[in-house]
Amino acid sequence: MTRQAALAVLLILALARNIAAVNIKNMGWGTFYDPKGEFCGDYDCYKILGFNYEDYIDSPRGPPMKEITKNYRALSREWHPDKNQAKGADEIFVKIAKAYEIMTNDEKRAEYDYLRDRPDEYFYRYGSNMIWKYAPQSNVFGVVVLLLTLFSILGWYVQLNHWQQIADAIIKAAVEDLGPQNGGSSESIDIRNKAMKIWEEERDIRMEMMSQFGNKDSKKQKKDKTNKQARKQQQNEELRPIITKLVNEIDDFGGGYRKPEWKDLFAVRFFQFPFYATKNGLWMVNYFIRRQRGLPYTDEELEYRTLAAIGHVAWDAASEEDQEEMKKRELWIPENLEAWEEHVETRKLSAGDMKKYIRWKKKQGTKME
Repeated sequence: MTRQAALAVLLILALARNIAAVNIKNMGWGTFYDPKGEFCGDYDCYKILGFNYEDYIDSPRGPPMKEITKNYRALSREWHPDKNQAKGADEIFVKIAKAYEIMTNDEKRAEYDYLRDRPDEYFYRYGSNMIWKYAPQSNVFGVVVLLLTLFSILGWYVQLNHWQQIADAIIKAAVEDLGPQNGGSSESIDIRNKAMKIWEEERDIRMEMMSQFGNKDSKKQKKDKTNKQARKQQQNEELRPIITKLVNEIDDFGGGYRKPEWKDLFAVRFFQFPFYATKNGLWMVNYFIRRQRGLPYTDEELEYRTLAAIGHVAWDAASEEDQEEMKKRELWIPENLEAWEEHVETRKLSAGDMKKYIRWKKKQGTKME
């Protein structure tokens, strides 16, 4: 044989080998629920050896052992890796051998037949870890960064929404000129007073300009005697944009109701947590040591105990004078706290209501502070 002829034969053999490449999924072996691989894996042991289980339902012993052996030998000769060079032949041969092992073992085949339509029993016998498979390992750093980013965005939105709720409440109270008894606050009253000054200045400028240009309507407006309620409503609507602008300039309402900043991001707090946890822990240790020694309260300790008694919202809403007064009154004592809350409530009363309240207290035999 010439060299060219030998090369041609080798090329033909290589081509034939590629053509003969088989895919085990195209063997027509059916399917079976066997994630652990106790039997024939994802394929039907019967069909691997050329049998159909439905044909032997009425036969408790299944295919005769002689036929099983005959089919196995024929298939093993065809797919033995030493005789079949096709891609995938070795995998097919392993499956054939496994099917023969199951089908020739009476106990194993009986279990196989029993589990055929009972995946729950398979689950019970071989465990749940066979149902779930681990996904490819994720990039831990990427997952952590993603979670920190999502939590930071969510925290930013929640904090901004809380700030906006307080802002809307203050705007409503200031525009409608609500008093403390009707839902207003010292902050809303202060905002309205500032807005009124701005509004009056703008009104005076408009009136002056109109008078300079000889607009006679300006005099008429001064003498306008329209309905008082209608004029009040018109004034409130003119005050609304001024009040809204003033409120939007407030970044912090106290009590944690503030516009979010970079330091409020969850990612920043996450990395700052160990530092602040250690700092607060050391402070608490020092606080308990001082209490055991009976030393006087420091200003910081007074603030800590007062905050624990009334909460951050009430503390931040109070003026500096009230904060100092609260620390002096030792509000962590229940009787003192009750007296302070009564004092705060009475300050909201009008002059007439205050007189009524004083008379009522005298009848009750309790002194007003």
